[in-house]
Amino acid sequence: MKTKKICISNAQIILPDKVVKGHILIEGNRISEVVESGFLRRVKDCPDFSVIDAEGCYVMPGMIDLHSDAIEKEIQPRPNTLFPINMAFYELEKKLAVSGITTMYHSLSLSDEWGVRNTDMVISVINSINRLKKARSMINHKIHLRYELTFLGGVNILESLIKDKSIDFMSYMDHTPGQGQFKDAEALKNFTMQSYGKKAAEVDAIMDITIENQTRIDWFKLTSLAKLAKTNGIRLASHDDDTRDKIETLLECEGVLSEFPINMETAIYAKSRDLHVCVGAPNIIRGKSHSNNMKAIDAITNNAADIVCSDYLPSAMLPAVFHLTREGINLNEAVKMVTLNPAKALGIDGQVGTIEAGKCADLIIVEMHQDYPLLRKTLVGGNTVFQSDFQILNTAKVENIC
Repeated sequence: MKTKKICISNAQIILPDKVVKGHILIEGNRISEVVESGFLRRVKDCPDFSVIDAEGCYVMPGMIDLHSDAIEKEIQPRPNTLFPINMAFYELEKKLAVSGITTMYHSLSLSDEWGVRNTDMVISVINSINRLKKARSMINHKIHLRYELTFLGGVNILESLIKDKSIDFMSYMDHTPGQGQFKDAEALKNFTMQSYGKKAAEVDAIMDITIENQTRIDWFKLTSLAKLAKTNGIRLASHDDDTRDKIETLLECEGVLSEFPINMETAIYAKSRDLHVCVGAPNIIRGKSHSNNMKAIDAITNNAADIVCSDYLPSAMLPAVFHLTREGINLNEAVKMVTLNPAKALGIDGQVGTIEAGKCADLIIVEMHQDYPLLRKTLVGGNTVFQSDFQILNTAKVENIC
């Protein structure tokens, strides 16, 4: 079978340290060469290359989303309303491709709750995603298992998932009332009632159990599991850190990432201890946290965060990147927050995260229209999985830049 050869020409290529005008050569599913301006003649001399004209648009690596519970929302858009897992998988991945996300770490909570977070349901979703992605998929699908520390009965389940290599990334989280994300216990109660359609008495009972279980967390076992995960290529994050002690606990577990630190002090401390720090794209766009915690833009401008994830809204990822440039962040640095930096944190930077020879041809073509990024095309492994052929009226034809 003849190897597929593609040239993305006339592009503004976003590299880790600069933007260059040029062309990207793809052979098979890999980038074979990045050619700066003036060398298109070489491609014309190769009739077996098909050409994608970027028309002066940006070309950047496909985005890597290491934390998004969008799959949960796709399965359960409203309380007590569950949809088939295969439908959720196929419909969501179309949205992800359209959003420019080429590698998604679906975040699933092992927390012994209700609906899509019921334990049996979580296991079913994990197994289904791992099965469905092998049969047919548009993008790269991974599993991020979020383990609720106060679900004491979940330890053995977590261990099995690690040993079976059913997950690709994991995080420890603690939503005990009065600390972390929910210092206001009443806010947690209201959130749970709204999310799951439960009555106050039911939520009160669960919160009482959670508070009791927090005193019984087996950190020796959890540290051992984290190290077991590491030997299986599964890295660890912590969630909603609000103290230096929590960062030190993460380091004892050989973790690599602090997700959504609650305050600036903790974020700065995490970076000082050589951890990656992740903030949410919705927080960047809205200019605030949905739970009134640290502003993501403050962490980024203070060099206390280096990764941006979608959290719960994949469509916010690409706009967040360009929003950061309006806040004074260099475009290369902003792009790295959704590409190279998460790839490094996850240990996949040898395969994806930058545009360079030998890496997977996971790429997106982005047009700026009225200072807003519009996705033109998404390629995964050199295959076009999304393409928009719209024409914007009343705009001048883009001249070749190379």
